[in-house]
Amino acid sequence: MIPAVMSMQKNPSNLFAEKKDEFSSFRNDTTSKRATLFFSISDTVGGLDICLQALREEKISLTRIESRPSKAVFMGYDFFVDLSESRVDSIVSVVEKIKQIPIVKEVHLVSGVNDDLEGVQEDSDVIWFPRKKRDLDTFSEKVLEMGSDLPSDHPGALDTEYRKRRYEITQLAKKHKTGMPLPHIDYTPEEKQTWKTVYNNLKQSYQGRACAEFINIFPLLESNCGYSPDSIPQIEDVSNFLKDCTGFTIRPVMGLLSPRDFLNAFAFRVFHSTQYIRHGSKPLFTPEPDVCHELLGHVPLLAVPDFAEFCHEIGLASLGVSDLDIKKLSTFFWFTVEFGLCKNDKNELRAYGAGLLSSSGELEYSLSGKPELKPLSLTETPQQEYPITEYQPLYFVSESFKDATNLVRQFASSIDRKFNVRYNPYTETVEVLDNKERINQFAIEIRNNMQVLTSCLLKS
Repeated sequence: MIPAVMSMQKNPSNLFAEKKDEFSSFRNDTTSKRATLFFSISDTVGGLDICLQALREEKISLTRIESRPSKAVFMGYDFFVDLSESRVDSIVSVVEKIKQIPIVKEVHLVSGVNDDLEGVQEDSDVIWFPRKKRDLDTFSEKVLEMGSDLPSDHPGALDTEYRKRRYEITQLAKKHKTGMPLPHIDYTPEEKQTWKTVYNNLKQSYQGRACAEFINIFPLLESNCGYSPDSIPQIEDVSNFLKDCTGFTIRPVMGLLSPRDFLNAFAFRVFHSTQYIRHGSKPLFTPEPDVCHELLGHVPLLAVPDFAEFCHEIGLASLGVSDLDIKKLSTFFWFTVEFGLCKNDKNELRAYGAGLLSSSGELEYSLSGKPELKPLSLTETPQQEYPITEYQPLYFVSESFKDATNLVRQFASSIDRKFNVRYNPYTETVEVLDNKERINQFAIEIRNNMQVLTSCLLKS
């Protein structure tokens, strides 16, 4: 799975869902903010242009636009529009004008205005990115594919009960907000049987094929998180375990996120996980990520510090960068976190990618000597094309997780981004290092850490 936020009292998802008088303070607010506008329209010739006319009237420019088939409007489209830095009263006026357009079925802001975001003031074209953990709450509205919307060739497409079950589980993810307990799923006997088949098949395949770090951590998941053939772990238990190990936590997600949103969450050490399970008719096959892929493929290595640091660096590198750089990073992610191979201390090939570790067939194939192998690099890997519906014809081999992390840092230093970022684990926020005060504060923290390190070295 490879996809800003507004806080308004207790409802962060919709600025204009409450009474109008609650927003009277914005009417004459001439301060400037960045914002992302969401609206759904019915399929009408020139419909988008009609809506964008409101931006032209308020002299607001858009910096980025995403569109996709609407999940709420039959024969309609959803649009996410990143607005340039603009006066708050102008943004409010745009929303009210769009609300009056007959073809518009829903409109609200999903970021900006009242979120107290720290913008990069020197460059009004910087793409919005999350600064606070709660900013991830709106990602549920931007899923590319929802877990209950199944294509005609999906194994469960014609199974009414299966589709209903998926819908129930995805709705729990949609309602989840930062700070809430993670959804607890009472899995059915049929779902547990599917998990058991997958679990036993994969665990047998790991021996001699999965990397040592994966093999070492798996028994800890069994003893601490309820991993077993007979029970599907709850993501609350898994998230707590990861938090203790590496600071990573889990959020429920309805379906596939865009590469940008999915990678941005890694900057906060947050992993988005589905909770529904594949159709029981084909337990060893799934056309999309499910709870088996997440918990058996991704989760184990997120408990390993070096691998967690690697994922975290990818997340930081993805913040506020161009679509082209996101494509490069997501490709690099594909050939590492999803389908990466590495070498053990005996120079033998082992798998660490979640796509391999959640598919016994491709796990065996990747180490069979049939596919082409190349060393992981910053010149070739981000440019490599890849199929998504068949085994990979090419795999990249990492020397170690630390080496892969260094490559990501080199990539981050080479991208055209006019600022640097860091994650503050104490406040769980991303800080933009764009002025002397923030840089000096960061330097003080580094100096204090160096003093602790020096003292440890003197005592050792």
